Amino acid sequence: MKQVEVQIMGQGYVLGCPEGGESRLQQAVQSVDQAMCRIRDAGKIKARDRIAVLAALNLAFDLADRPAVAPTSESSAPAEEADLADLLSRIDTVLGSDGRLL
Repeated sequence: MKQVEVQIMGQGYVLGCPEGGESRLQQAVQSVDQAMCRIRDAGKIKARDRIAVLAALNLAFDLADRPAVAPTSESSAPAEEADLADLLSRIDTVLGSDGRLL
């Protein structure tokens, strides 16, 4: 697992990334950063944790609107589940033991 330094809303993070996944991670970081900055720049919400939750909900809502793509093979489902489990593990690590982003 490679360590990648990123910036989201001016805050630095070191994230674990599988080899070859750097561009996907950078795209995800850019999406999250843009979503969070839009909410912050609207000026109504100041708390970073609330901004993060709203950005996550907005991104999830956008994903839910996309048409479902059928897996190309039966073997891709376990890989997707492993990717999701890895993502959830990384989110838990970033949140820390108290469940708060900051």
